[in-house]
Amino acid sequence: MEKKDKRLEKLNINYSEYTTRLSKKFKNRIPYKPSDKFRLLSFIPGTIIEIMVKEGDRVRKGDEVLVLEAMKMKNRIKSPLNGRVKQVDIKTNEVVPKGKLLIEFKPE
Repeated sequence: MEKKDKRLEKLNINYSEYTTRLSKKFKNRIPYKPSDKFRLLSFIPGTIIEIMVKEGDRVRKGDEVLVLEAMKMKNRIKSPLNGRVKQVDIKTNEVVPKGKLLIEFKPE
C-alpha cells in the first residue's frame, strides 16, 4: 500500500491541477483582487504637484487629472474612462504612498 504525503496539496493553474508542497509564504499571501476601474490609485509613492479636476467635473478617457512627482519625475496621470469625478481624495503638495486612493470616478 502506498503511503500518501499529507503535506502535498492540490494547486490549480490555468485549469491544470498539480500536486505539490506549498510554502508558508504562498499559503499566507494576499489574494489577488482585480482593480476597480472607477478608483484611481497611486502606482508609486510621491507628491501631488497639481490637481486639474474637482468633484463633479466631467472627464473623458485620456484627460489629464493630476500630476504626481516621484523620483524627480513629473508623471501626468490621465483619466482611465469617460465619466464624472465622484471624489478627489488628495490635496496639492500631499505626499502619498503607493496604493492610496487619489480620485474616484462614476460612470456616465
